[in-house]
Amino acid sequence: MHRGIAALVISCFCASPFTSAQDFKILDREVALHGFVSQGFVYTNTNNWLTMDSNQGSPGMTEFGFNLSTNVTDKLRVGAQLYDRNLGQLGQYHPSLDWAVADYRFASWFGIRGGKVKTALGLYTDTQDLDFLRVFALLPQSIYPTDLRDATIAHLGGDIYGSISLKRRLGDLSYTAYAGHRSDSIYSGYPYLLSQFETIFTSFGGLQYGADLRWRTPMKGLLIGASRLNQDTEGKGTSVNQLNRGGGRIPYSESSKSDWTNQYYGEYRVSKLRIDAEYRRYLRDELIFGATSENVDDVRGWYVSGAYRVAKRFEFGSYYSHYSITSITYGVLAGLLPNQTDTSLPANHVYDKVISGRVNLNRFWNVKVEGHFMDGYGSSTYPDGFYPQVNPQGFKPNTDALVVKTGVSF
Repeated sequence: MHRGIAALVISCFCASPFTSAQDFKILDREVALHGFVSQGFVYTNTNNWLTMDSNQGSPGMTEFGFNLSTNVTDKLRVGAQLYDRNLGQLGQYHPSLDWAVADYRFASWFGIRGGKVKTALGLYTDTQDLDFLRVFALLPQSIYPTDLRDATIAHLGGDIYGSISLKRRLGDLSYTAYAGHRSDSIYSGYPYLLSQFETIFTSFGGLQYGADLRWRTPMKGLLIGASRLNQDTEGKGTSVNQLNRGGGRIPYSESSKSDWTNQYYGEYRVSKLRIDAEYRRYLRDELIFGATSENVDDVRGWYVSGAYRVAKRFEFGSYYSHYSITSITYGVLAGLLPNQTDTSLPANHVYDKVISGRVNLNRFWNVKVEGHFMDGYGSSTYPDGFYPQVNPQGFKPNTDALVVKTGVSF
């Protein structure tokens, strides 16, 4: 039924005579309405991927959103976006307020934002919902895992930000500093991963704070930057006692000892060519199962990508994405969760070679076709797209995937 609704929505969008954002007035103020909807199909030759039955071919990749924004004054802008999706077993069509923000810019060098604010982390975290701007159907999963989209896209809190022109023609510096509360959906990748242990979350989130600094250099088209994110997360729910699985359900809790991300990135644009590169290290030291055990994940990812616009309606791109994880468990569950320290093993990495093409059928409607050639499956204590629940026969070391995605935006 949901797939039929998504197909109907896409058809209506494609047939409608949109020529721009749909503007209307409230109290003599112009209000802009934007929206997007996309539908994807995924086929893999071996392992099931992204919680879908993809080795049978799956259309279980649907998302849509609608946002409103307006300038209350010359310096104050407000807006909000409703978002919903289904990705295999994730999302499950539970709508959310993606972001809702009031933004007051005092001057070019200083502004403040408050509400549910998009998180500035690397090149694309705060623009993950702008799929229509990119050639790729999926961003590099080593840095921007789609099964964990809701974990980083926004925080409930506030930012300060601004841009400063440097003297002697040294370019511009842009900064963002923020603090707030992260609140993950219980239909996201991490809660789904823990469901293999019969753990059911009722809440997951906590304090996060960080900063982003980017330099638009004197070299035309070159941007470099760095981000830092610190988090103090806590999860609550119920679980089966892993040492006495016949003993019924018990309360479950986990909390951070240390949880941080460092990210470095660069972008170069010239004419019809765009080249990106990023590196991210994520360290997660978590007390699990009521602090009876401790799990330390060290996740490292990087990618290099390029995209070129061949013609007005056609663009192609490619990237190499490198993901690795080490995981060590201490305490009473150490015997049940073996340590993973050799990143050369398929269980501890995912190396993804990607080639993609995008065709703009008209100004608002595009189709993307993308091939993934993956070495490894990275099955561990933190999600990376491959889940044992949908691979009950175990994992194969290599996976090839075809992703076809169509989307409409206005």
